Amino acid sequence: MELDEIIQFIVTHAHPEAVSEMARYGINPTNTYGVPLPDLRQLARQCGRHHALAQQIWASGVHEARILAGLVDDPAIVDEAQLEAWAAQIDSWDVCDGCCNNLFVKTPWAYPKAVAWSSRPEEFVKRAGFVLMACLAVHDKKAADRAFLDFLAIIRREATDSRNYVKKAVNWALRQIGKRNLALNQAAIETALAIQQSDAKAARWVAADALRELTSDKVQQKLQR
Repeated sequence: MELDEIIQFIVTHAHPEAVSEMARYGINPTNTYGVPLPDLRQLARQCGRHHALAQQIWASGVHEARILAGLVDDPAIVDEAQLEAWAAQIDSWDVCDGCCNNLFVKTPWAYPKAVAWSSRPEEFVKRAGFVLMACLAVHDKKAADRAFLDFLAIIRREATDSRNYVKKAVNWALRQIGKRNLALNQAAIETALAIQQSDAKAARWVAADALRELTSDKVQQKLQR
C-alpha cells in the first residue's frame, strides 16, 4: 500500500464522535480520527511488514498512523537512532504503549532502553521505559530473573514520580514482574512494601495497587501451579 491509501483508509474509518471521548481518557486529540484499533490491525495486515513504509506513516504525524507504524515496521531493521527519535516524538500514552508492545520490545535494544528511558525527564519517554519492562516481563519467557531484579531496583527509585502516565507505567511494570514466577513475586512484594514507606503519595499508590494484585489468591494460586 501507499501512504496516501493508508491516510484515506484512516479518514474513511474515522469516528469523530470518539475523539472527544478519547481525550477524556488522556489521548491527545490532535490529528486524531477515532479509528478503532481492530481497524488499524486490519490495515496493518494489508500493509505487511514494511520498514520504509512505516517511516512514512510515522512522519505523517497522524495519531492512528503512528500506532499503525508500530504494527507495520520490521523490528529486525529498526536501529537505535529510530527508537530514540520515535520515543522523543510520542505525545500520547496509547501510541507509547502500542510502539512498545508491538515494536520496541522486539528489538535488541529493549532491555537497555528500558533502563535508560526510566530516568529520562520526558513523561512519555519515561513511561516507555517502564512499559518496556512490563512487556518484557510478559513476553520474554526465557529471560533470567536477574534482569527483572535490576528493574525492581529502578522501580523503587522512580516510584515517587507523580505524573499520571509515569506512575501508572511504574505500577504496571511492578505488577507484571511480580506475576512472572514465585521468586519474582516475592521480590516484587518486598519492593512494593519498601515503596509503601515513602512519603510520596504517588509511591504509596503504586505500592498499594500492586500489593492488592500480587498478594491476591488468584495470582498466588496461579504461581503455585
